[in-house]
Amino acid sequence: MNPKLKKTLSALFILLSVSAVLIIAFSNPEMGNAWETISRMELPWIAGLLGCWIVFALFESMGVRSCLRSCGRRISLLRVYWTVLIGMYYSSITPGAAGGQPMQVNSLRKAGIPVEYGTLALTVRFVMNQFTVCAGGLVLFLINREFVYAQLGGAIWAARIGWLINFASVPLVLLAAFRRKWIQKLAEKLIRFGAKIRLVRDPEKATARATEMLDTYHEALAEMAHHPKEIILQLLYSAISILGLTGSVVFAYYAFGQSGTPWIQVLTLSCLLFVSTSYTPLPGASGAQEGGFLLYFRGIFRDGTIGLGLLIWRFFTYYLWLIAGVIAVIGEKIIVRKESRRKTAAGKEQCYETEL
Repeated sequence: MNPKLKKTLSALFILLSVSAVLIIAFSNPEMGNAWETISRMELPWIAGLLGCWIVFALFESMGVRSCLRSCGRRISLLRVYWTVLIGMYYSSITPGAAGGQPMQVNSLRKAGIPVEYGTLALTVRFVMNQFTVCAGGLVLFLINREFVYAQLGGAIWAARIGWLINFASVPLVLLAAFRRKWIQKLAEKLIRFGAKIRLVRDPEKATARATEMLDTYHEALAEMAHHPKEIILQLLYSAISILGLTGSVVFAYYAFGQSGTPWIQVLTLSCLLFVSTSYTPLPGASGAQEGGFLLYFRGIFRDGTIGLGLLIWRFFTYYLWLIAGVIAVIGEKIIVRKESRRKTAAGKEQCYETEL
């Protein structure tokens, strides 16, 4: 598909998503005055929503930096933070979040991190996050099983399918580390199939790249297996970052002065909503997220506040990423230009000293 057409479609999906959320939020007949309800929102809980956003990005950055340091690669936490923001921005505007990780790898490359190490660090974070959200979602579901069945009813199938899809990536990456040949054969078969249907133009080049990538994964993940402290640390980072991501609904719930449902049950539904919709092949999982929120939290947000709850929650879990991401993309360009000028100036100065 033409890149310009992709961008246009993504922008259209985002615009439709924003429009749908605004219509839902302000056209609820159960609510007398939406603006008055928003004005009565409790500021500490709104601050908590912002805190959830910051916590997710911060601990995700700490996880990437820790993984890189364990491989002997040094980088500042602030630079990784920029990378995370850039990745979340591109994940939000590309179908299936496909553009996030490649742009993060490219951002790390600009910061001096080789592509293979940047890919490795982001893959480790992806696997840890997938494992954490699946394990956490399962535990929360088992604790609140009766409540979930009563709340979701027949829609429970969406959570089950989402859990299976999210968890499927974990064993695949682990097999790449400990059953290298199996994944190599699978990759070659997929590449040959892609060549037959003309999705892969150069199968030999694609196979060589896949082999190189798998070699890096295998060596680095096998090495990490001998460092249990790093694995525990990565899981801890994921637990806190995922808690920040899914816990935002809890703060939105209390921001509107809602009560009657324990926070642990609200968190359970939020976690199940994430696994149910995160795989949707649309920018920011638009449509699935909004529809899922209305379905999962019906009767939880009372007095006609569910539409406004959706608006506030979506702002802090999606639209804010777009705003911060644009700033990060522009900021990175400025940083890269300054670094390039410094290197050029240093090179000229070294040449001048050599001539003398």
